[in-house]
Amino acid sequence: MREYFSKHRKAFLTIAVLIILSPIFGVFLANLVGYHEPLDLAAETLGLNETTEEINWTPFLDYTVPGLPDWLGYMVSGVIGVAVVLGLAFLIVKVLR
Repeated sequence: MREYFSKHRKAFLTIAVLIILSPIFGVFLANLVGYHEPLDLAAETLGLNETTEEINWTPFLDYTVPGLPDWLGYMVSGVIGVAVVLGLAFLIVKVLR
């Protein structure tokens, strides 16, 4: 495992930088320009009711973590998402070998 991280060090550093920078685009600039998800806008245009709070299936609604500031929750969500994807990739590679 350590060898894998050493071999792909630049990729992991790039991922870390992107996670650190993600709140700039996903929180600060999105709030600055009033960005809304395209599907939310389409639903609003079609007159559909907002049901996100009623049928919420994720603990990280809108990439936030309860109790944390939005920017930090955005980064924590990114770390968890990357860890899940990399974990699944490691498992798949291990099973296929």
